[in-house]
Amino acid sequence: MSDPLCPLCLRPIPEGAPQSLHHLVPKLKGGKGGPVVLLHHICHKEIHATLSEAELARRYNTVEALRAHPRLAAFLEWVGKRPPHFLSRTPGRRR
Repeated sequence: MSDPLCPLCLRPIPEGAPQSLHHLVPKLKGGKGGPVVLLHHICHKEIHATLSEAELARRYNTVEALRAHPRLAAFLEWVGKRPPHFLSRTPGRRR
């Protein structure tokens, strides 16, 4: 069986790689029980370092919208050149 793909960076998520589930609409904004996607942990951290819960709920509640955000698009281009197990510290909220 092949590894699942991270829908954000499109790299495989191998067994044992840091990963997490992302609620497309944040739980605190009505997304509890809503759709979730499996992401690399580094991709998930970058989403939350870039966008507020309100922004995620209002405007960035699809994978397509997340991939189109300028800062996330630059991050995805950068991380896409890294191996699937790659993990790095993500700077604090909203650079």
